[in-house]
Amino acid sequence: MPSYLTPGVYMEEVQSGARPIEGVGTAVAAFVGFAESGPFHQPTLVTTWDQYVQTFGSFTEGTYLAHAVHGYFANGGGTAYVVRIGGAADGAEVPGEPPVTPPAAPPAIGGFLVSALPGAGGDISVEVADAEGENPPEDRFKLVVRKGGKVVETFDVTTRRNVKGYLVQQVAESKLIEAVEQPGVQQTRPEKQTVRVPAAPRAAAAPGRRGTPRLDPGEYVGDAEARTGFAGLEAIDEITMVAVPDLMSAHQRGELDAEGVKTVQLAVISHCEQMGDRVAVLDTPPGMNAQRVRAWRTEGAGYDSRYASVYYPWIKVFDPATGGNTLVPPSGHIAGVWARSDGERGVHKAPANEVIRGAVDLGIRLSKGEQSLLNPIGVNCVRAFPGRGIRIWGARTLSSDPAWRYLNVRRLFNYLEESILLGTQWVVFEPNDDRLWSSIRRNVTGFLTEEWRRGALFGRVAEEAFYVKCDRDNNPPESIDLGRVVCEIGVAPVKPAEFVVFRLAQFSDSTSLVSE
Repeated sequence: MPSYLTPGVYMEEVQSGARPIEGVGTAVAAFVGFAESGPFHQPTLVTTWDQYVQTFGSFTEGTYLAHAVHGYFANGGGTAYVVRIGGAADGAEVPGEPPVTPPAAPPAIGGFLVSALPGAGGDISVEVADAEGENPPEDRFKLVVRKGGKVVETFDVTTRRNVKGYLVQQVAESKLIEAVEQPGVQQTRPEKQTVRVPAAPRAAAAPGRRGTPRLDPGEYVGDAEARTGFAGLEAIDEITMVAVPDLMSAHQRGELDAEGVKTVQLAVISHCEQMGDRVAVLDTPPGMNAQRVRAWRTEGAGYDSRYASVYYPWIKVFDPATGGNTLVPPSGHIAGVWARSDGERGVHKAPANEVIRGAVDLGIRLSKGEQSLLNPIGVNCVRAFPGRGIRIWGARTLSSDPAWRYLNVRRLFNYLEESILLGTQWVVFEPNDDRLWSSIRRNVTGFLTEEWRRGALFGRVAEEAFYVKCDRDNNPPESIDLGRVVCEIGVAPVKPAEFVVFRLAQFSDSTSLVSE
């Protein structure tokens, strides 16, 4: 209390007992990948696509970072941190270095580009032959794959999409080659021919040279002390989602094998689990059909985490670097949809049944039956629906725990925990007594009541939606002597209506009469 020595009227400002808790932001993404310019291993804040271009350059052929960031902003993202890794991106000029000869372009067969898979080696050829049987359909033919002059694989294929035997889906089973539609070219049955498939290129330039350098998982993971890789993101608290789209471009070039991809993705998951306030947005490896993705998920990767999600298949977008359409990992676009859903509906709304802006088509159009193989194991599918566009059609984490099955539950808890944590910093070093406990209960209850009113918590009344306990029962004298305040909070999150069932029955008025 101040001392009053002179008679008069005095004005004092007093601290209100209510200290409202404000909700934190939920839509701040972090991207790690290759760019043609900009600082290396330095998390850089960008808030618009133009700002990204000014710092890191535009689209570069053979990399996915620019596509991911562009897709993020196009779908509603507002703030992102970008970490550039590796050396100069493919095609970037470096003074004093000789020009690098670009890899041979993949051959075109009937409007499809055929290329060798990383690690397949050389001396691979494809022979187009007639389909077997009498009077086969005009669009049917046989694809024969030879290695070293010996036939190692054969595929009965068709140029017609969305039918069994479609060339892109059939060749996805190959261990040597992959096939994609040639942008802007109509797919037709090719003439009988044999073409040589060049070996998958391997970049051999050292860091700082022209071209993407040879990489290992450590380049992505980085070091927290040196602030490199995505470990450097530990110092930025507001990040809520992490994507590494160019992990797959290195895999396609043969710089990282399947084990290297798994190593990096496990490190991303570990980073998110350690931070406890962010979720990893993972991509599946390229060129896989639904059966191979299922095997990759259950036998190859086998991730089990409530802080990670994975999306399939890749999406087709316009690529200004080539002037046509190209397939890219969906993680950047997905992160943008998360941000848009958070802004329009709230973090408690599952970010699914939402249109992906900028997606022209899908690498593979999944059927309902194919999704039934993937949804139960936590692979969130992207589907194309007639008249409704290309939409996210899944909202699960990679956790085997049913309590953390849904992505919106995980992200809601991240939001609640971070908001309460930051909104109660004033409690530290306050007198640890009943008045403090009452203030904590009042502030947390007020915050959770507002979340319940917004529809984030399940219950007809607030008492069914949450409880806050901070009193003598959970703050005994021995806890007070240790300087601790314990506040127990329980919430009932809303969960998405994933399976909607309408039961329709037929009845007759005559059978509904009740005899007396």
